[in-house]
Amino acid sequence: MIINADLHIHSRFAKGTSKYMDIEHILKYGKLKGLDIIGTGDCLHPKYLEEIKKYKDSNHLLLTTEIEDKNRVHHLVFLPNIPKVEELRNILKKYSKNIDTEGRPRIVLGGKELLEIVRDVGGLIGPAHAFTPYTSLYKSFNSIYDCYEKKPDFLELGLSADTDMADMVEELRDIPFLSNSDAHSYHPHRLGREFNQVEIENLGDFEENFEEIKTAIKNNKIVANYGLDPALGKYHLTACSSCYLRYHIEDAIKLNFKCAECGGRIKKGVYDRTLELSKDKKIIHPDFRPPYYKIIPLSQIIALSIGKNIETKAVESLWYEYINLYHNEINILTNVDISDLVKINEKVGKTVDLFRRNKIYIYPGGGGEYGKIMKTPPKIRWYEPKLTLDGWL
Repeated sequence: MIINADLHIHSRFAKGTSKYMDIEHILKYGKLKGLDIIGTGDCLHPKYLEEIKKYKDSNHLLLTTEIEDKNRVHHLVFLPNIPKVEELRNILKKYSKNIDTEGRPRIVLGGKELLEIVRDVGGLIGPAHAFTPYTSLYKSFNSIYDCYEKKPDFLELGLSADTDMADMVEELRDIPFLSNSDAHSYHPHRLGREFNQVEIENLGDFEENFEEIKTAIKNNKIVANYGLDPALGKYHLTACSSCYLRYHIEDAIKLNFKCAECGGRIKKGVYDRTLELSKDKKIIHPDFRPPYYKIIPLSQIIALSIGKNIETKAVESLWYEYINLYHNEINILTNVDISDLVKINEKVGKTVDLFRRNKIYIYPGGGGEYGKIMKTPPKIRWYEPKLTLDGWL
């Protein structure tokens, strides 16, 4: 059977997360989103691990955690069962000062050492949000092998990249890609905003789900990657991290990555970073690479359609109206007839139709500012060099 899996989220025990990110809320809203397997996130945290142990219905969960290494590279780890989680915790405790207090622990080991440890306990490991300009593999290294020395089990694309961008990098063309939400809250525009369609035999307990996901990764049974248009990600374009002025990379380099408008720090975007990493500048997908389908959260589509902020009651009410009739968001975005969606709200139905026909415009994200969906072509606020007596600035 084909299932939807979001394998990277966080609990309330990680920094910057909702206090409601517990197993109950994660499973409840994951079902409304249309997810069949969800990563627990943060399973090395002692209090959260106790919560996971007490929850009997584990057939929609995979034991997962994110770990930051000494080079500030973030790694996504999948584990088979509770005893293996405890074994990994015991090993890493001597390398971490915050493993008992932070859901996303930091260790004083590099990627090579962590890969060996995770594999010794029977887990899977790959770089999380591999291209982002903070805490990522390609922020700290120019090659995946400089970090791990060996090929990791997978690579997570992150919100600002898709398979077209990642497959411009020659060394990645034999590595499976995952697309996950990295959600810090259960809100429908966060949880499941990126997910993987995976072919499995059946859902089961922690260990059975792990084996199914492991088999899918190893045997090319990832059917599709669903994710945001990378232009919606916070770091797609090179931009100032303070005023969000967008920059062409050659101008950012000339300015030594200092914003000409506000003096803030310019962050290199994921698009420019992938071009920098690519030698042949070609998109070459290996035969096993599944399609990447761009998706927009339903709540964002509703907000755009009715002209309201995404967190207003009007948007929430319409979202629930659609969910109550058609069961989950993924089904609504991809399968339900437009004629039926229009009956609930004409504007929303028409916008979903535009989305399906790839007719939604995007103001691209950058510098830490998410991209925005629009009904008309955007006018991007680019840095424009000015001619002075000393030349172009």
